[in-house]
Amino acid sequence: MAAAEVQLETFRDPAGSLRIAGDRVLRRVRPEHAEAALEFLRSDLARKWVEEGRLIETSFVGDQDGCLTLEHPRVFFPAYPWEWTPGAWMAAAELTLELCEGLLERGLILKDATPLNVLFRGPEPVFVDVLSVDARDRESPVWLAYGQFVRTFLLPLAAYKYLGWPLAASMQKRDGYEPADLAPYLGRWQRWREPFRSLVTMPLMLERSAGNGGAAQARKQPEEALAVLRRNLQSLRKNLEMLAPQDSDTRWSRYTQTADHYSTEDQKKKQQFIREALAAAQPKRVLDLGANNGVYSRVAAESGAEVVAWDTDLQASEQNRREAKKKNLAITALVANPARPTPAAGWRNAESLSLLERARGRFDCVIMLGLIHHLLLSEQIPLKEIMALTRELTTHWAIVEWVPAGDPRFQDLLRGRGDLYGHLNERAFLDASEKHFTVVRREALPNRRVLFLLQAN
Repeated sequence: MAAAEVQLETFRDPAGSLRIAGDRVLRRVRPEHAEAALEFLRSDLARKWVEEGRLIETSFVGDQDGCLTLEHPRVFFPAYPWEWTPGAWMAAAELTLELCEGLLERGLILKDATPLNVLFRGPEPVFVDVLSVDARDRESPVWLAYGQFVRTFLLPLAAYKYLGWPLAASMQKRDGYEPADLAPYLGRWQRWREPFRSLVTMPLMLERSAGNGGAAQARKQPEEALAVLRRNLQSLRKNLEMLAPQDSDTRWSRYTQTADHYSTEDQKKKQQFIREALAAAQPKRVLDLGANNGVYSRVAAESGAEVVAWDTDLQASEQNRREAKKKNLAITALVANPARPTPAAGWRNAESLSLLERARGRFDCVIMLGLIHHLLLSEQIPLKEIMALTRELTTHWAIVEWVPAGDPRFQDLLRGRGDLYGHLNERAFLDASEKHFTVVRREALPNRRVLFLLQAN
């Protein structure tokens, strides 16, 4: 199955537009902004950041219709902030502040500061909006994107950490939260404690006292203006540090340690099968569905594959991201659900592609371990539909675990509905798969779960 022909175009930046067609990412820069863009992109600072992996690579295609055309490599699997883990939000925010600080000495600044300017290659953030770099008024102490950074980074993280609001809700808030969005949910004393004193209470008081306009901040000598900007960025950094998510366990983030239906022998045989299957398939790009905390994502990445891992449990995905970063593995861990995939969003549903649009045909192997019974029983997805989607997501291989009806985890999910699902056995799985896949290898574990290496028809 060929990779999906992705078509996406942005139009909100007055300086230019971006078009993604298949694997080509083309950026048009309007004539009045072209010289400044070229000056930055040819600078030693830009080259340094590209070499460090912090800034997207750029090549020069030429001029067309008076506009400069640039090309960037397509980040393999672009993920949106509403699919990130809390640690990924923190990493994107830190990168944004670091780049802004680095630009100040060059007489430059970021004209906007939003998570949408950042993508991930594995666990590492990369800044992709090269037109965000703009000339700085050396006598102005104001970072115009300060408020946007607070709205799109700090307030969502504060709402997540202290109020329990899901980060995924940011999909409905393109320019982030306003202080007034959080204020009604804060306790009397909480409003006066940091970080809410700085992020919510004081801004609301200043807004009321300023009326509709608000006084412009006085211009300063260049050295003083630069010092003020640095202090403001340091203040944002301190607030960000306060919002670092606390470690916490969930049922699924500790699944590997508490999986009593797996003996040591079961685990050993399973890992051996997966390693041998990956060695036979030699995939370059792997999608790990229901990845949990990433044990098999790491096995796949250690085999040389670039891995995208989806799981519905935020803490488990965060553990996967942290381990990938610690071991320098190419794993992008996301909070995502194939049964309830992220929809397309934005103007005319065309600014942000759906999860499945980004995934179809992009992987040469799908790993799906201990997931099918969840899709069958919790999501009530028929076997044929599960295997049809699996085939859409992989061009060549699938490594799948079948969980029999007698398995304790199957029984946990069955909840007395045996009469409805009594027909779900290994034969039914093979019948649902045969249209899409051929069985290459099969291995039954001592606990009666069955592993398959499937090759796409």
